[in-house]
Amino acid sequence: MDKEIRRLGDAELEIMQAIWAAGGPVNSAYIQGALKGRRDWALSTLLTALNRLRDKGFLSCGKQGWSNLYTPLIGEADYRQSEGRTLLEKLYGNSVTGLVASLVDGNSVGEEDLKELRRMLDQWEERK
Repeated sequence: MDKEIRRLGDAELEIMQAIWAAGGPVNSAYIQGALKGRRDWALSTLLTALNRLRDKGFLSCGKQGWSNLYTPLIGEADYRQSEGRTLLEKLYGNSVTGLVASLVDGNSVGEEDLKELRRMLDQWEERK
């Protein structure tokens, strides 16, 4: 992933999560339904947000009959990696240890999470 990925606002992220979860091109009615209960937007509001996401390079928009179909141009994993790097840089000075310590100290990470992290670290070490 060479190009810099722009940051999404909370509402934009919810839209993208709905699209990513669909696993393929979706229309605005699908997105509106997926967001129901969290973001009960008028269709015009959703379309404005979708156009902004297209302009930011997150979505492409194609036609199928009378409907616009929205397809992600940036994958969820790529976005998560970008956001994770940004979080690590801005809040923890690129210190993974600082991030984990903060989560552990704040009781945000349980014993099972730590065991899983240890297993992952051991697997990565074995691959080297």
